[in-house]
Amino acid sequence: MLPLTQLSPGHRARILKVPPEKKRLLALGLRPGAVVEILLRAPLGDPLEVRAGETYLLLRQAEAKGILVDPIAAETHELPPLQPPR
Repeated sequence: MLPLTQLSPGHRARILKVPPEKKRLLALGLRPGAVVEILLRAPLGDPLEVRAGETYLLLRQAEAKGILVDPIAAETHELPPLQPPR
């Protein structure tokens, strides 16, 4: 179990815990059991671009630190491969 901020772009993880005071994140689909993927990290590390299902989010480091995840192996992911924008 580690904070979302410790994952590198391209890695996926299953969310284990979201701080209860972060209701906005829960409403956006970042809830326990969801699989997320880190897409991009800004040059200075803030923000992170994250994908949860079909939702793309930009998260500040302060928000992402409170989200605890369990990294998953690439072979067992549940998200479809990324499609390039058209």
